[in-house]
Amino acid sequence: MDPRLAVLMRQFELERLEVNLFRGASRDIGSPQVFGGQVLGQALMAAYATVTDRTVHSLHAYFLRRGDFNQPIVYQVDRSRDGHSFSSRRVIAIQNGEQIFTFSASFQAPETGLEHQVDMPAVPTPDALPDFSRPTDEIAARLPEKMRRFMLRERPFEFRPVEKTDFLRPHVGPPLQNVWFRTVDRLPDDEVLHRCLLAYVSDFGLLSTAARPHGMTFPATNLVMASIDHAMWFHRSPRVDDWLLYSMDSPSAAGARGFARGSIYRRDGVLVASTAQEGLMRMVQS
Repeated sequence: MDPRLAVLMRQFELERLEVNLFRGASRDIGSPQVFGGQVLGQALMAAYATVTDRTVHSLHAYFLRRGDFNQPIVYQVDRSRDGHSFSSRRVIAIQNGEQIFTFSASFQAPETGLEHQVDMPAVPTPDALPDFSRPTDEIAARLPEKMRRFMLRERPFEFRPVEKTDFLRPHVGPPLQNVWFRTVDRLPDDEVLHRCLLAYVSDFGLLSTAARPHGMTFPATNLVMASIDHAMWFHRSPRVDDWLLYSMDSPSAAGARGFARGSIYRRDGVLVASTAQEGLMRMVQS
């Protein structure tokens, strides 16, 4: 397995401390605090460890404090309810004796019923787009230090955006973006792993959609952005080692907060998940 993906896989191998208590390792991806997607994915993995024969269909989370990527995170799971068809779990993430994150998720036994979905946007295929996992050396050398550190980190996912972003001269654009993504290597056929990794990667780029109408890119030197909450609904089985389209838009920004939502499609146009997020968007003196 590609070493970049192997490192991420080890992050999802939580240590079981007690029946409902788990510990996960953190990793520096170039952001000033623990990446929100990491906590989201690990919390889902901890909740999954207390559920049998059911799959997650929705989750809702709040980011309370910055996480320190130099320390592990402890996840405490509350088995709220196990019903005939659904199971509910609440998870608290703890560092240094303080809650940094709260999370709730619902799991469902397999069931069939009515189906429909909206169509996938008409966008170029990933084969027609360049890999944008990292900027060229020429562009990287001209980026501010904060942005360069974030952009040059090795990532376990490949990203191919449909809309171009000029990090040196960002321009005002519509509050939407479409990005194809997949892991850099194949993964085991494990439904739990694919759903947890989808939760992880769903935090990449979502909130930055709200900065596009203001001619800003993340991480910008004079804009503080941080996730406040994150919601996700799983409609159908995903495979994150095959191309998925993340179609995002931002209906509003107000009160130093930006709101964004997303739809995640398989390459064949099947909608596998939906997301929504509100985050801090605070202007500071540069």
